[in-house]
Amino acid sequence: MTNGDAFLAAARDLLGERGLTCDPELLQPWLTDWRGRYTGQALALASPSTTAEVAALVKLCAEHGVPIVPQGGNSGMSGGATPDSSGEAVLLSLRRMNAMRRLDPDAREATCEAGLILQTLHEAAAVEGLRFPLTLGGKGSATIGGLISTNAGGTQVLRHGSMRAQVLGIEAVLADGSVFDALVPLKKDNRGFDLKQLLIGSEGTLGIVTAATVRLLPALADRAVLWAGLGSIGDARTLLLHAERHAGNALEGFEVIPQHSLETVLGHVPGARSPLQGEHAWHALIELAADKSTAEALPDLARSLLESAFADGLVEDATIAANETQAEQFWTLRDEIAPAERALGPAMQHDISVPVTTMAEFVEAAVPRVEARFPGTRAIAFGHLGDGNVHFHVLAPPSAVRGDWERAEGHRISSFVYDLVTEWAGSISAEHGIGQIKVGELGRLGDPVHLSLMRSVKQALDPQGLLNPGKLVPPQA
Repeated sequence: MTNGDAFLAAARDLLGERGLTCDPELLQPWLTDWRGRYTGQALALASPSTTAEVAALVKLCAEHGVPIVPQGGNSGMSGGATPDSSGEAVLLSLRRMNAMRRLDPDAREATCEAGLILQTLHEAAAVEGLRFPLTLGGKGSATIGGLISTNAGGTQVLRHGSMRAQVLGIEAVLADGSVFDALVPLKKDNRGFDLKQLLIGSEGTLGIVTAATVRLLPALADRAVLWAGLGSIGDARTLLLHAERHAGNALEGFEVIPQHSLETVLGHVPGARSPLQGEHAWHALIELAADKSTAEALPDLARSLLESAFADGLVEDATIAANETQAEQFWTLRDEIAPAERALGPAMQHDISVPVTTMAEFVEAAVPRVEARFPGTRAIAFGHLGDGNVHFHVLAPPSAVRGDWERAEGHRISSFVYDLVTEWAGSISAEHGIGQIKVGELGRLGDPVHLSLMRSVKQALDPQGLLNPGKLVPPQA
């Protein structure tokens, strides 16, 4: 019996037939990343149902030297949950661990397992008159463990912060199979390093998140969704500052959309309509939100925001969603940008950030530089202007062949974009993680001290290098 056979036999004894499979047909859907850029092979697919089973499996992997690739909803954007081509790793799915262990309405806390779907958490909180203040387009497939592992952002970061800000406690299995239990939230705890924060955003390279305690907020009693047409992204920045001063904490989201992206969505989504008459170089999607204590004043706040913006010459045209159906239609125009672009043809997508104060200037400078350097391409920026994070996509020329173009010209484009971001003191990954798609660029552009510290932490917590190898942490040059 080979070492691989011995491991599989022991793993099957541990997890049973439901918890471990080597069937190629069952493995196939989970071997390719969501974008379709990476396809790997796996020794087996392990689906434990408890933290104890995860711990025992990880210990078994350590004993046999078997690499582990954790996977949540497989909806990541950076290839961080896809195994390599060796077929030596176990794909560890946490989708069976989807229980809500506790939901405390008085404490406004929920303790849930890593495989719980984000939308399920939203629905459970809503039953108690509460909400989880993080959402994104993939809420129907993204899991809590995956969101924690990538420190996901979404459209409400402007007011509530990224996933890091939502996590009050964490449970994780470490590389030796031991369980780090810090699920109980404490507002004050000075017993040393905040180790849960080290695990958040580590993409499964330091430990496998199995459960978390997250914060909940009072449910929204009402919201106002506004759409504004603008002459430039610089005007959008000015409007954002105006909205922050005028609306204060009621400002829940502020997204920017160029005209090209809006037209692409209108051509892709059946029945979609532009909120405004005529064309505008840029559009802003603004959401104001209120709980019960401030809901009555929200309509007047939304109207006065737009009236003052018109009076100051900040917008070319604007409207307020008349009802919830129309509000959802406005957000659909934002959420469908990526799928609509994908239907157009190949593109290189970059999830980048620069300081909030310079994002508008960055976009205005970077778009023409990219298009001049790579003739025939079109650079598009959209997203969370208030967070200093936009999705900077470079669309291929019409004649480009999907796959070939990304592997050739696409890599040169991405390197150039990341060089520009670094010039502007930004980050090559704002909310989607490094995974395997950016690990080389992080090694090329990252601060040497930062990289050295990352490698030291990885070596200390995973000395065998078995947790999600080849992801996030660049190898020593």
